[in-house]
Amino acid sequence: MAQQLDGSAPARGVDVVIAEDSRMQARMLIRRLEEAGHTVRWGETGGQALALVRERRPDIIVSDIEMPEMTGYEFCKAVKTDSALRTIPFILLSTLADPIDIIRGLDAGADNYVTKPYEPEYLLGRMQSLLATPLESADDGAAAMLEVTLAGQKFRVKAGRQQVLNLLVSTFENAVAKNQELVVANQELSVARDGLQKSNEELSTANAEISRINAHMLRDLKAAAKVQRSLLPAVDVAIPGTSVAWRYVPCQSLAGDFLNVFRLDDEHAGLFVVDVSGHGVPSSLMAVTVGRFLTPKVSDQSLLVRQGPDGRVAVARPAEVATQLNRLFQADEFSGLYFTLLYGVLHLPTGRFDYCSGGHPPLVRVPAGGGPPEFHAMESFPIAFVPDVEYEQRTLQLAAGDRLFLYSDGVPEAMDKDRNPYGDDAMAACIAAGRTAPIEAGVQELLEAVERWCQPVGPLDDVSILGVEWRP
Repeated sequence: MAQQLDGSAPARGVDVVIAEDSRMQARMLIRRLEEAGHTVRWGETGGQALALVRERRPDIIVSDIEMPEMTGYEFCKAVKTDSALRTIPFILLSTLADPIDIIRGLDAGADNYVTKPYEPEYLLGRMQSLLATPLESADDGAAAMLEVTLAGQKFRVKAGRQQVLNLLVSTFENAVAKNQELVVANQELSVARDGLQKSNEELSTANAEISRINAHMLRDLKAAAKVQRSLLPAVDVAIPGTSVAWRYVPCQSLAGDFLNVFRLDDEHAGLFVVDVSGHGVPSSLMAVTVGRFLTPKVSDQSLLVRQGPDGRVAVARPAEVATQLNRLFQADEFSGLYFTLLYGVLHLPTGRFDYCSGGHPPLVRVPAGGGPPEFHAMESFPIAFVPDVEYEQRTLQLAAGDRLFLYSDGVPEAMDKDRNPYGDDAMAACIAAGRTAPIEAGVQELLEAVERWCQPVGPLDDVSILGVEWRP
């Protein structure tokens, strides 16, 4: 990613409106902008953000492109066609990199285009540059109709000189960054090419050593995968008063997801889903480390249960478990890794379910008496993301036959061949359709629906699903 030339942040705090449908990315962006001294207002959709802009004119707007209801292009066009708002600097954020996307941003009236992922300092630098350059007003006549031919298609867009210049600069900076990456890659290829000029004897020795290391690594990976499987529920898990089903499909041999459900004592059962950021060995190592603290066996390491002064087992509150985990794990100790968690304790005689979330997707409750599945979301930071967080706890009172579904983000965020997410609505419809079948069949059908959605390549993220039905 290209960097701001002087590396500085805007000299004074300004009023910023952001539009971002990803709550986690929005919270991270808000945090960084507020640290730089800005006042931030957030709209989860383009329409919500537009209402904030009309309510009080901001100094600058930062918007994602791919959003439901109103895209970033539509939001930008609504601002730039309003004579009272069009001089507000507008920055588009997107993972898209097709040149036609730049033309669409130009046509919408965007003043800058930043490709994800980006360094926060770079975004702050682009904001400072735009704020320091007055934009053309609606009456200065600077806007002109331009005809552009790209990839065999002709586009006619109306844009001002400053807008075109700003977009060209941002596009050029992105291109420079990619060119620098290519230079580094070419240098590495040159080194590799020189290495390939070794003698046949040296190459044979190296190949033999690589084969030995690969065989050893394969044995280690199999052993690590076996350790990870120990974090999953027993195949014959049985908890009185409940029906339990689960599915776990890692996208690689080692995964960052894991889940479990177990008895805590005679009256309580614990259930959780954990999703560590990233994939591969570092994520799986952190998952195993986290799993050591989420054990129902009384020990010095367990955060779930402890020995009471009367000798009986005391069950920890879910909020206490999340808070303690956050104190034990901080991102800098695991190379920037963090994890989301949904942990709950079910009181088996009464159906009282106490739970806590650390940045995890919503809990889904399926009422036995009918009605649509309920999404119970909690706004919270992932574990090991921000220090000194006190996590909150909520309670659901279950009725006989009610079901709970816990899952990782690999379910709603599963992508089809066109990179469209499976989504909460499809997941809710699938769960509702299987409410009269045994919960084992309902969980299996949800997994198969996700796998069908991801054809032909299959899920690109770990998929974890845990379903529990309370039957007192």
